[in-house]
Amino acid sequence: MPNILIIEDDAAFCKMLQKFLTKHEYTVAISFTAPEAKTKLKENSFDLVLSDLRLPDYDGIQLLQEIKMLNTATPVILMTGYAEVGTAVKAMKEGAFDYIAKPFTPDDILEVIQKALKNKASANVNVVNKKDSVKTNAFEEAASESSAFKIITGISEASKKLEEHVKLVAPTNMSVLITGESGTGKEITAKAIHDNSKRNGHNFIAVDCGAIPKELATSEFFGHIKGSFTGAVEDKIGNFEAANGGTLFLDEVGNLSYENQIQLLRALQERRIKRVGSTKEINVDLRIITATNEDLHNAVEKGTFREDLYHRLNEFSIQIPSLEDRSDDLVLFAQHFLEKANQNLGKNVHGFSDEVWSAFRQYHWPGNLRELQNVIKRSVLLTAGDEVQLQVLPQELLLQQTQSTSSSSFSKSEFEKDRIIKALKKTNFNKSKAAKLLQVTRKTLYNKINHYNLDL
Repeated sequence: MPNILIIEDDAAFCKMLQKFLTKHEYTVAISFTAPEAKTKLKENSFDLVLSDLRLPDYDGIQLLQEIKMLNTATPVILMTGYAEVGTAVKAMKEGAFDYIAKPFTPDDILEVIQKALKNKASANVNVVNKKDSVKTNAFEEAASESSAFKIITGISEASKKLEEHVKLVAPTNMSVLITGESGTGKEITAKAIHDNSKRNGHNFIAVDCGAIPKELATSEFFGHIKGSFTGAVEDKIGNFEAANGGTLFLDEVGNLSYENQIQLLRALQERRIKRVGSTKEINVDLRIITATNEDLHNAVEKGTFREDLYHRLNEFSIQIPSLEDRSDDLVLFAQHFLEKANQNLGKNVHGFSDEVWSAFRQYHWPGNLRELQNVIKRSVLLTAGDEVQLQVLPQELLLQQTQSTSSSSFSKSEFEKDRIIKALKKTNFNKSKAAKLLQVTRKTLYNKINHYNLDL
């Protein structure tokens, strides 16, 4: 019988929900405050937590983070009377399984709970199977339900190289620096490395360094004890402790202040930390994976990022290709995101019109995979039939399509010529690398250069 904890300050509603779920054969405990809930979470094991987002004198997102630190596998469903999209997105990013707005029907909450428990059971089976067999695809099942998107195996050279690097570095304990444009899937790649490592039975903790104020970074990383500073009303576990035995992923690490960089370097060198306000040292054993869309090497030269920390973090580097660099994978990603959109929105859209495919191929996708996923989800929502049509695409894609259609002189040969020039510029006019990018032989590239009279 599944064991559920309800955290809700409205006592009448909380007891009513407890009674309803008990009738449906769930074992239900209740808490009216966050401190009471945390005590129960430490003393008992729950299959699911159902928590109000707005609690008296406590932030629901912070409580969510602390629940996930105690047990990352416990699904958390957040309830709120304020159906704010921004809060929902933040909750999902922090690991919430789902988000439900009050008032909801009994059937609504039952459906979400059943889905969460089913997902947890499936995840447990995957963990057991990992012990018996090694995954052959480094990206298979790499993304959790809370992830923005899942990277699937592509057919482009860029995708194959990325997968090869993940397979190569995952079994080691090397620190990995992941670089790439925004929206390319740096966190998903970090999760793939963790899932294919010997640490996959422990926590994967993701931290957005760009969202942490300088003054709170030490507490976020190392934790604090009650009374150590104004606002420290109770002991708090830091990210290093939460990731002990597993992997700590620091996104946008280049945003850390110089002081925080020194603290991070010391922790990595000594593998020991102290909570703020404590004299007790805590040993930690974890793997560090970092990511940035900035040029850290340039930051080192400017003196804004410590060189010793850079080398500590960059034992192995992985460059995530942009969507433009893996255009051969566009169909695979689009179909994958279509399936996900159908599942999330309860739709049954079968595919895309020829005009939509044309618009997708001509667009340069500055937001990469994240933008592609958002465009497809929006388009599926607006589609009444069984195929996405051109008119439901966002304005920026329609504008690109209109400009392309009006340029009737843009022939196939000119398109090929343009691709060659772009590839050469991207590879700093290295013809061998450009040929690989274009997926042609070096001889073919030379012939094309001569054919188009490219003076390079």
